[in-house]
Amino acid sequence: MKTTQAILQIGKNGLTDRTLELIKHLFKNRENVKIVLLKGAGHNREKAKEIAEKIRQELGNHYTYKIIGFTIFLKKWRKEIKAR
Repeated sequence: MKTTQAILQIGKNGLTDRTLELIKHLFKNRENVKIVLLKGAGHNREKAKEIAEKIRQELGNHYTYKIIGFTIFLKKWRKEIKAR
């Protein structure tokens, strides 16, 4: 049974290789992943967009993201999404 959403926090260490591996692993059993950026990761809209774009590039074109505040919502699609 697939659950719909997992929640992950990114702190002062930022986006590491281990974090990217964990995100990939979460998508094996989940449809959506919610990533909360803590103050240590840098509360800056540009930093949030940079992190989200880096994650999307690592995951591939079947994924999209939406940023609300300092929360990144990742979604996996069945079909490949055209680059923005």
